[in-house]
Amino acid sequence: MLYYIFEYLESEFNLTGASVFQFITFRSASAFILSLLITMIFGKKIINYLRKQQVGETVRDLGLEGQTQKSGTPTMGGVIIILGTLIPVLLLTKLDNIYIIILLITTLWMGAIGFTDDYIKVFKKDKQGLKGKFKVLGQVGLGLIVGSMLYFHPDVTIKEQLSTDSQVVDKNGKKIVFGEAHKSTKTTVPFLKQNELDYAKVLFFLGKDYRSYGWIIFIFVTVFLVTAISNGANLTDGIDGLAAGSSAIMVVALAIFAWVSGNIIFADYLDVMYIPKSGEITVFIFAFAGALIGFLWYNTFPAQVFMGDTGSLTIGGIIAVIAIAIRKELLLPILAGIFVIENLSVMIQVSYFKYTKKKFGEGRRVFKMSPLHHHYQKLGYHESKIVTRFWIVGILLAVLTIVTLKLR
Repeated sequence: MLYYIFEYLESEFNLTGASVFQFITFRSASAFILSLLITMIFGKKIINYLRKQQVGETVRDLGLEGQTQKSGTPTMGGVIIILGTLIPVLLLTKLDNIYIIILLITTLWMGAIGFTDDYIKVFKKDKQGLKGKFKVLGQVGLGLIVGSMLYFHPDVTIKEQLSTDSQVVDKNGKKIVFGEAHKSTKTTVPFLKQNELDYAKVLFFLGKDYRSYGWIIFIFVTVFLVTAISNGANLTDGIDGLAAGSSAIMVVALAIFAWVSGNIIFADYLDVMYIPKSGEITVFIFAFAGALIGFLWYNTFPAQVFMGDTGSLTIGGIIAVIAIAIRKELLLPILAGIFVIENLSVMIQVSYFKYTKKKFGEGRRVFKMSPLHHHYQKLGYHESKIVTRFWIVGILLAVLTIVTLKLR
């Protein structure tokens, strides 16, 4: 909104300083600061309102140290993250940008699923919340919408680097490095010199027209990742500050990729896929990062508020969609390694328990408890130490992910 106001002032009145809103870096910094202030200032008011409405967490007795003291802590605090993200985004981004539209849909869609789940738990006194099949249906639905928009919308394109022999000079004497914008199902593969993979090639057996069916694979990958990463974030939200802090680290790394992918100069220098208009995602990401860090002010141990599924599902959905939009989704097993290992720990625990129960008549466990962070709690580690160490691992994974820009 402010972007268009200042654009108008600059064009009509030549207002000094209005042009600063044209810079993604300025709007990203402004979005971060505004988001941080909103979540820290109004977060307390929202927490007090939730406490007044008795929107408290019902904690199951899992035999974990300090668990019973958390009972009654306000939940549904993900509303703070959502508002802290949406307000700066609506004020500072180009709202006609297709990537911003997709991310707004993602935020509201996943927020609605999480809010419904929390509402059932708190007000209907049903500890199970929204049935799992409805959660998955909602996640799959979002994946179908996002995948379809990213594949079929005419504004979603890429530009590929021309070979040295194909490069020419324009009328201003500048070398033309990238070809024309076009639709593509290509994505980035980390660590490889030829670091691009075309999903459509999976369907080569369909004959010479196989590329026309590439959207099937692309949308399938989108659905899978949205579901997997949002569930991973949901499982990670088990101890104070773990999900919010880990997510903040991930999205800052994604901001670097989004900015580089949307900047033709750096895309050329780093030899990465250039995605026109994707740089605008950087503004959204910094608003999101500010909201996460502001939320941490109240969510670190001992937490004054929990994000609930309202926050965790939204966080996971946003991270997945950003990575897919900038064609870096194959980096998620590294960047979102915390979410992935939390997911895997549950799958391993459940699968092994069922297998041993069937084979030996008694279920056995790999971990003392899953997800993984509870395993360390059972070993006697204080949750603050667990969270800090998970953050350190998250930082290392983020650095490794960023290094893939040059390490091939």
